Formats: sequence, C-alpha cells, structure tokens
Amino acid sequence: MNAPLSGAATLNPAQREAIRYLDGPCLVIAGAGSGKTRVITQKIQHLVQSGQNPSSIAAITFTNKAAIEMEERLKKLAGMQFRSDAKGEGGPLVCTFHSLGVRILRSHGSVLGLKRQFSILDSDDVQGIVQNALVTTDRKLLRACISQISLWKNAMIDPDEAIRLAGRAHERPFAQAFRDYQATLDAYQAVDFDDLIRLPVRLLRQDAAALQEWREKLRYLLVDEYQDTNACQYELLKLIVGPRQAFTAVGDDDQSIYGWRGATLENLKRLGVDFPTLKVIKLEQNYRSCQSILQAANAMIQLNPKLHPKALWSELGPGEPIQVHRADDDEAEARLVVQKIQARKFEHRLRYADFAILYRSNQQARIVEKLLRLEKIPYVLSGGQSFFERAEIRDLMAYLRLLVNDDDDPALIRAITTPKRGVGNQTLQALGRYAAERQCSMFQALFEAGFEGRVQARQLEAMRAFGQFINRMQARATREPAADLFGELLKAIDYEAHLREGNDEKTATTRWQNVLDFVDWVRKRGEDGADAAARSLMQVAQDLALLSQLDKKDSDQDALRMSTIHAAKGLEFPHVFIIGCEEGLLPHHRDADLDSAPTDEAGADAPEAGFSGRIEEERRLMYVAVTRAQRSLVLSWCKERHRGRDSAPRQVSRFVSEMNLAASTASNKPLEAEAAKAKLDLLRQMLARRGAPKA
Repeated sequence: MNAPLSGAATLNPAQREAIRYLDGPCLVIAGAGSGKTRVITQKIQHLVQSGQNPSSIAAITFTNKAAIEMEERLKKLAGMQFRSDAKGEGGPLVCTFHSLGVRILRSHGSVLGLKRQFSILDSDDVQGIVQNALVTTDRKLLRACISQISLWKNAMIDPDEAIRLAGRAHERPFAQAFRDYQATLDAYQAVDFDDLIRLPVRLLRQDAAALQEWREKLRYLLVDEYQDTNACQYELLKLIVGPRQAFTAVGDDDQSIYGWRGATLENLKRLGVDFPTLKVIKLEQNYRSCQSILQAANAMIQLNPKLHPKALWSELGPGEPIQVHRADDDEAEARLVVQKIQARKFEHRLRYADFAILYRSNQQARIVEKLLRLEKIPYVLSGGQSFFERAEIRDLMAYLRLLVNDDDDPALIRAITTPKRGVGNQTLQALGRYAAERQCSMFQALFEAGFEGRVQARQLEAMRAFGQFINRMQARATREPAADLFGELLKAIDYEAHLREGNDEKTATTRWQNVLDFVDWVRKRGEDGADAAARSLMQVAQDLALLSQLDKKDSDQDALRMSTIHAAKGLEFPHVFIIGCEEGLLPHHRDADLDSAPTDEAGADAPEAGFSGRIEEERRLMYVAVTRAQRSLVLSWCKERHRGRDSAPRQVSRFVSEMNLAASTASNKPLEAEAAKAKLDLLRQMLARRGAPKA
C-alpha cells in the first residue's frame, strides 16, 4: 500500500524510498543536511497511513532537543498527534534513549529490586559520590574515573568484572571506586544516566514477560543518530525489536564523534550481520551547504575507511571560496575573526545570529569572548557552564527541591551533607537500605521507629534535627514571602561560613557573590505576578522545573553563536568560522605526542585507542564543523599559541590540506589588521550616512 505522502513532490528519490520501505530492517545513511528528520517524521506518517497503530510506533533520539524538533514536525503533518508521556494511547512515542529506559524501569524495576520512585542522579551527584569513593580532590583524575565507570557500564561490565579486568595501574583504583560507587547507588535506591540503559537491558534479558510486553508495546522503532549508539543501547534495541525486525535506523558514519563516550561504529557493521536482510539507503543530496563547502568536506572525509561510501552534493550553487587565514598568535586570530565578522555584517546587512565561531576546546573561547565584550557584540555561548550548574547554586537548589518534594532522595542527600552535619556516607547508605526495604522515601524513613536501631544515636539525632528543620520550613514556605524566608534559610544553615571554610578567600568571595545573585533571582521570582506579596517560597521553588530554560538566551535574539564543535552538532549557520585549525587542536594532540587520544568538549582525556582510530574520529569532528556552514566558511590558525605564560609554535592542521582547496580559495597570509579596521570604519561611515542602525 503506497499512501500519499505530505509534500511528496519535494522529496528526492532516496528520501521517498527510505520513507516507503517497510518490508524489513532498514538503515538510512543520512549525510549532513540531507533531511533526515523529515524522513523520520514522514515515515511515521506513512506507517500510520499503512495501517500501523500509532501508539505502537516509537522514535528514539539522543537529546531532548532532537525529540522536541521531531514532535514539532509531527504536529505539522496533517492529523498527526504524538505522545511524549508514559501513559495513554494516541500518537507515536517520541523520546530519548534515557527516557525510554525510565519507562521500562518504572513499570518493571521491581524485578531488579528497585522501588517505583527510584532516584536519578545527575552528573553533579555522581561526581560527589565518586569523589568520596576515589578519595581525591584531583579534578582531572576524578573526570577520568567517572568516564571509565561510564564506559564500563555501557559495555555491561559490573564492578567485580571491572576489578578482574583492570590491567593498567590507573584502572585498579578506578575499579575499586566503581565498586564503592555502585554500592552507594544501590543503597540509595538510585540510578545514574548510564543505568537508565544498562538496567533495562539486564531486566529484559532476565524477565521474559516484561520483554514480550515491551515488544508488543513498541512494534516499530525509528532510531535517530544511530552512529552515536554504544554497545548497551544497541543491545536494548535488539531486545525490543526481536524477531519482528521492524525498525529503521538513521545515521551517518562520517558524523560519529562520540567515541570517548562509548559510541562505536561497530554497531553499523553489526547491523548487517545481525540482520542479514537489512536494506541500506543513502541520502546524499544536501539541502544546507553550497558546493564549495561540500567538496572540501567530501575530499577530507574520503580519507577515512568507509563502510557505506557516499559523497554529498548540492543544488545550492558553487558558493563562496573557503578562506584560510594564518594569524601570528591567538590574540591576532581573535582580532582577525571579530573584524571579519563586523565587516561582513556591515557590508551585507546581516545579523550577528548569522555567524558562528566553532572551536575544539572551551579554553579557546576565552580570548575571543573578551574581544566580543570589548566590541559590544552580543553572543551566546554553547558548551559552557550554566549559572544554575554551579556547585553553590545546586547546593541551595537541593533545599528548594526538598521543600517542594521531600520524596526527592538526591536532594535530601545533597542538602543533609551540605554544610556537614556529622552525617556520613555509611549513615546515608543505612538510611537508603532501610528506605528500600520499606519502599518509601529516605526522608520518610528517617522518622520511622524501625530505623532507630540502624545507626548510632548521634547520627540519628543529627538527621532527625535536619528533617524537623525541613518540616518547619515547609510549613512556612507555603505562606511566607520567598525572599524573606530564603534569606532566613541561608542564615540558619550558615552557608557563607561553609563556603569560607572550604575555599580560599578569592574563591569563597566569588561563590558567595553567586549565591547573592541567586538570592536576587529568588526575590525577583517572588515579586513576579499581580499579587507579589502573596508569592511564597514554595511557589518560587516550584519554578525549579523550568530552570533548564531560565539560563538560556532568547533564540530570537540577534547574537553570534560561540560553540565547541561537539555542542554544534545538529546545528547550522549561514557563516561559520572555525578557529584553531592547527596540529595540536584539530586533530588534538596531548603535549607533543601526535598519537594522543582526543579530548571531549570539556577537555577530559578520552580513553586510549589506536592511532588511526583517534585521527579518524578527529577527522570526523572536523567534517562536522565544516558541514555546519551554509554559505561561507573561514578557517584560521596561529603560527604561535599561548599556553599560560609561554608560547608554542604551531603548524596548520593536516585537515586543511586534505580539503584540496584551490589555490585561489586558500590564503596563508595574515589579514592586515589596519587594513581590515580601515575597511570596517569606512563601512560604518557609509551606513551611518544612510541612517542604518549601529551595532
């Protein structure tokens, strides 16, 4: 049955084939900018029109942002609805891998001994527990340990097996920390993000009834960004798909850039082995970039080994030649980029939002940020730390979360230990185990008579004193003004003294100022609304559910985007500048070792891998950066880059020569600063005479 497709006239032949193919497992190799989200959403429509029950269709993405975009596309299709919650019938389920895991564990977690309202720890909670287990304050070592634990979990390796397998010297303490960390999670009745995939796999493997139930619930799967799946996610998909083999995986091996997080291209190879009837369809027409950009991207990425070779092409015209500029140092590079952006904006009457500056590591952004602020150019920073992610703000948010919901176990754990009250990890583990036995929250458990014999009297007294304090604050929080009561809470826990005891004077002062800024935020939220005096601390605390959006700038704002390449994946911009196109950054090297592992966007070392594999992933990263550009692309590099007080000589990245840029498109001559400034001043004068608004 070939039901009519919405907008079928504008689909290319490969897209139509991918949408209509329902005869077995399907892999869609979707090149950058080739319309993969459109293919997924229209395939969902085609499935429904072909008789598939909408509620038995699931589209699985990697990020909430991707899920939201897919939901919006589905809304626009005629008569199409979706569901993103766990209950009810209706349209297709659109969710992330992790939210699917939550659904499975909420419904069948008791098989693994989990209570229904188990807690999900965020990265900050995880860091605190691992730090205690590893007994270190070395942040680099801590990041490496957390990364290794995540890789073990994604490979379905438990702590005992990790201890047996630990070979290199640094892995042994990591394996011991993994064992202690997992014991703490089990005691708290808590899971981390990796567990949201690992535990459902374990559950479905050992519970045949649960497996069959989920196979009936989800009879057709569509998986976005398939190249980013790790071994555990692939196993989850295989289990749910089962013998029916009704799925479509959409991905691009050339955009696999998360090897340091456990993603593996082996999953693309395994598809053809595990599903011999797999249909492979390539989407090679690009709707984003001009041909000059695609030619450069194709030339470079062809040097990587290919499982499914492809070459992107476009009908958007040849476009502008790609520019390559050499700067004397990183300060000159920043001036070069900012001046070119200003000149182009004035000359072509563009918006700042038309521009993006991409880089390998967050450290590269600092010097550019300083210049942007000096020039009063608005910008949005991606991949950096949100105000609400700072440790001191998360400490205070834990108290507010607990006021709203005293069943929030992670909030209790953080609040009761910050500032310290003589309640240690073993005491909390005892509380967690008792709460698990009683199938209740840890807050409720600490008041039960049955818990009294589990810990020493001194710890019990400290915990119950804290619980009584929260109860008193809860009673007042529903009726007293937010700012007044929050200020009183800060004094009661003496948080300023806590900061000054644990930090040097400069750090403590900075962190306390952040706290005062947060207090001001609470005050403003308390005054928000027609009846400002009636807005209580409880009402403000309930706004915490929206905090993920509070620290983001308005997407309609005319602001330049600064982003790590990892954080820019999936985005596109008319004009892109990639800075730091040099050996040592792209590809990344550790010190002078050309064989070193790449780093993630935060700068943490990735796990060891073979030399060729590391360079191939770095090449894919550069490919992702290049294919973000729609109309123009400028690459820059430095003859010398500052490292602290020292400087180190640099060489242009091998990837630039691999693009086979025509001689006329590439220039190793530095942009003359005075000439660029003069041109910019002239353009400003011309626009001022025409009455154009100033930047």
